[in-house]
Amino acid sequence: MNFHAIKAIYRYEMARTFRTLFQSIVSPVITTALYFIVFGSAIGSRIEQIGGVDYGSFIVPGLMMLTLLTQSVANASFGIYFPKFTGTIYELLSAPISAVEIVLGYVGAAATKSLMLGLIILATASFFVDLRIEHPLMMLLFMVLTAITFSLLGFIIGIWADGFEQLQIVPLLVMTPLAFLGGTFYSVDMLPPFWQTVTLFNPVVYLISGFRWSFYEVADVSVWVSLVMIFVFLSAGLTLVWRIFETGYKLKK
Repeated sequence: MNFHAIKAIYRYEMARTFRTLFQSIVSPVITTALYFIVFGSAIGSRIEQIGGVDYGSFIVPGLMMLTLLTQSVANASFGIYFPKFTGTIYELLSAPISAVEIVLGYVGAAATKSLMLGLIILATASFFVDLRIEHPLMMLLFMVLTAITFSLLGFIIGIWADGFEQLQIVPLLVMTPLAFLGGTFYSVDMLPPFWQTVTLFNPVVYLISGFRWSFYEVADVSVWVSLVMIFVFLSAGLTLVWRIFETGYKLKK
């Protein structure tokens, strides 16, 4: 294992984050804070509690998961797409570094940035509402697994994309709607029976539900089902990345 190569890619990606601090960190935090203020104030004044939890506190795990999902995909997709755009990807592929080491560097950096944002949002939310974390280790497990899984997805999107427009299609038209419809701001139990069934086909429901359970022991589905589902998503992402490097899909002309 070439740890020097992994470290070089990781440090380069992290340095890019701090060079674009407003875009990478400040902007997502402000956006999430606005969600929190608008939904927490406007809807929270009409919904006192969900599952015995104040509405303002209830939406915090959902907002954190929304940030983890979208930022993991965005960070990883841009991280690998930019070398493709500039042509430096071929220098990387010809260097004495394996596919595993490339993925570890890019995905590790993207996941780290997303985790930083998630923790910043958690700290910010603590100033507005009363938070309790019943299972902190499970919370961290869900955060890490989610960040890695969706950073892998972002890596795949970055390789697939042929332009900046395609780079935005999945995050804007797929990930964000799934997150909003996955229980970020409400409980699935609040929906009519038919839509409860439909919602269970949304994979993000399992991530948000399990993550919320780690805070308040309130969940729409079993926490063990949530863990199984995220491992399924992680395995699927690893398999796709392995196939990409095995076949050279959009990496070799």
